[in-house]
Amino acid sequence: MKLNVLLFIVLLHGAAAAVVSPTKWQTLSGNAPAVIARGGFSGLFPESSQFAYQFAQSTSLKNVVLYCDLQLTKDGAGICHSDLRLDNSTTISAVFPKGRTTYSVNGRPVQGWFSIDFTSDQLYNNVTLIQSIFSRPSVFDGNLPVSMVEDVAGLHPYQLWVNVQYSTFFKEHDLDAVDYIRSVSRETIIDCISSPEIGFLKSLSGLPGRHKTKLIFRFMEVDDVEPSTKKTYQALLNDLVTIKSFASGILVPKSYIWPVNKDQYLEAHTSLVTDAHGVGLEVYAYDFANDAPASYNYSYDPTVEYLQFISNSNFSVDGVLTDFPSTASEAVACLAHNENKPIPTEGRPLIITHNGASGMFAGCTDVAYQRAVEDGADVLDCSIQMSKDGVAFCLDSADLMGDTTAAAAFMPRAAMVPEIQQNNGIFSFDLTWSEIQSLKPALTSPMSQSGLARNPAAKSEGKFMTLADFLQFAKKSTVSGILINIENAAYLASKKGLGAVDAVSTALRNASYDKQVYIQSDDTAVLSAFKKNSGYQRVLHVKETISDAPKPTVEEIKQFADAVNLPRSSIVAASGFFVSAFTNVVDQMHAANISVYVSVLRNEFLTIAFDYFSDPMVELATYVAGVGVDGVVTEFPATAAAYLKSPCSDLNANLPYSILPAEPGTLLSLASPDAAPPAEAPAPVLEVADVVDPPLPPVADLVEKAPVTSPTTQHPPSGQPANVANAALCLLMAMLSFFALSGH
Repeated sequence: MKLNVLLFIVLLHGAAAAVVSPTKWQTLSGNAPAVIARGGFSGLFPESSQFAYQFAQSTSLKNVVLYCDLQLTKDGAGICHSDLRLDNSTTISAVFPKGRTTYSVNGRPVQGWFSIDFTSDQLYNNVTLIQSIFSRPSVFDGNLPVSMVEDVAGLHPYQLWVNVQYSTFFKEHDLDAVDYIRSVSRETIIDCISSPEIGFLKSLSGLPGRHKTKLIFRFMEVDDVEPSTKKTYQALLNDLVTIKSFASGILVPKSYIWPVNKDQYLEAHTSLVTDAHGVGLEVYAYDFANDAPASYNYSYDPTVEYLQFISNSNFSVDGVLTDFPSTASEAVACLAHNENKPIPTEGRPLIITHNGASGMFAGCTDVAYQRAVEDGADVLDCSIQMSKDGVAFCLDSADLMGDTTAAAAFMPRAAMVPEIQQNNGIFSFDLTWSEIQSLKPALTSPMSQSGLARNPAAKSEGKFMTLADFLQFAKKSTVSGILINIENAAYLASKKGLGAVDAVSTALRNASYDKQVYIQSDDTAVLSAFKKNSGYQRVLHVKETISDAPKPTVEEIKQFADAVNLPRSSIVAASGFFVSAFTNVVDQMHAANISVYVSVLRNEFLTIAFDYFSDPMVELATYVAGVGVDGVVTEFPATAAAYLKSPCSDLNANLPYSILPAEPGTLLSLASPDAAPPAEAPAPVLEVADVVDPPLPPVADLVEKAPVTSPTTQHPPSGQPANVANAALCLLMAMLSFFALSGH
């Protein structure tokens, strides 16, 4: 076991961190809310393990509170473990396969392995901890022993909080949690003790020692029954004055304060915090975790949820109980009370949208662009698609099946176009603009198959925008520039008679757009077509993951582009779901004075490596402060803006707390070698041949090349679909005539 983990992590992350006090907090004391680490950093390491507690101390605020759920062993020792049963988060079922029992817990039968059936030596020397939530890393499983309460106290936390969930159960089995607490308190300072049992809390009056221990009453679900009074917690919630007679605070599920409806949207906040503060009770909220989907109002940004509880205009809770204490620390020390602060204009990367604020609204719609402007985007993007009748408009893909309702209306028009994609699609260049306008947008999510939908209440809101409309909107907005992305230009010109490059040039000229223009393409021939426009910044989109960009390749890129847009994996390499290394690609591009943009950043925790703590802010810090990219391409511009306006994003500001970038390989080095994921094959090197594309073909005049038809025949511009239909009709008529004749 790596016993020097605390020193190792502190050296990398820095442990000197204190609350940056704003002018005023609306907590009961007026101090900043407490960050309480449930079982340590349990969002990453097995809960209540040594690693979890040490990592919480080294990555969070200096005054982070370590939280221990007390369980008693057969010989009366105290261990830290949140579940009364041990089998879901330890190896006990394999070590003691015959140890399963069934007990009545608060009147309900519960089956499993219980601490009361094993001595402390049996547990400490034989049983190890495992991660109990499947979406969290399992590489630390099986190496860390169960933590005793004294082990956690030995880490000298700023404060120690012990939660006693099952005092009545222990008493039924001749174990007394009150006696245990009194005994431990003679040697160990316990700053807070919580319990959902009123009788237990009342029994703790006059604890030994000079230290003043806070007693906190923990509320369970509203319909659960409190064992001492036999009243529901809902009934007890209506009698806060009585609770104040034996407790200094309450610990409540976060839904008690900000209810969420059945559709996962926030309802109006309750008056609980104000009411409790009114009678002198502190309020602590629990159930915070970055990787537990919360309300859609938070757009998968966990810091937004914390701010909802600590930095709204009406109240602030006195503390939050969380599995990810570093994220709560960011919210308290870096983001609270920054809502109206402007984003710095100098020395920071650009916030470039990916289809507007497409994390909240259907991409490339008017509402997605409007929201992106409101959220602080610098550059709005428009990926150009062409309709059959030559209208240029904004949409992420030429295939309309993903981002619109085209599948329901135009499935007979589906076709295979191998030059664009390998599967069937309904393509914009096969529909007129009028037909496209009849479709509705469709808000999609890259994680929808994992149950992480995006803002379903707005899934069809908004209208598609022509390029001309987009330019007029951007011109009147506060953004500093636009990015026009052009793909499939060669195919459109040669096979469909549509000039995407000409359409963009004409639209820009007609709009008299007077802000910065970025022309992006994966085709160097497209970028060459805009070389004469000296005011434009040209961006080469390198879609494939690369591991290196040799000097000849970079010099070739310099002939065509001022910047490159690279996928995340070309900048930060990963092994499994862990960050393993930074590539040299950014440095190589910067050496040639080529800017680097990284894409695409998303907030959903399943898109974020474990090293980022399921926190999009840490990923932003890694690319911005750690690697030094010149722009971030994101579907959630509000998150990028919040990070950049925070003083903690500046690592040179000498603040007591900063949002630090991930250190490649650090987290994985804490796992046993045999548990680490297998090394992945290196990505290919970007060669000169991968960069240079053939010149664009001229735009084909397909109408003139169409076969001569009857003057009364109507046909589309290309002539091909009508001719096919006419030939098929003639064949059908001939066959019907044949069958009719043969029938006679």
